[in-house]
Amino acid sequence: MMTQLQMLQMFWNDWGNHDLEFYKVYVQCGAITKDEYKTVTGQDYDTVAQTQTV
Repeated sequence: MMTQLQMLQMFWNDWGNHDLEFYKVYVQCGAITKDEYKTVTGQDYDTVAQTQTV
């Protein structure tokens, strides 16, 4: 059985899903840590809220 981290690494490496927002949801839900986020994406987790335009 794959761990959550292994599954996300497969999404990144094999399937080419490089949408950082997709992986941020897993951090926000507590499924992976910020360090694991960096392991998968190679980027630091940025908790700065993005402003939305109306």
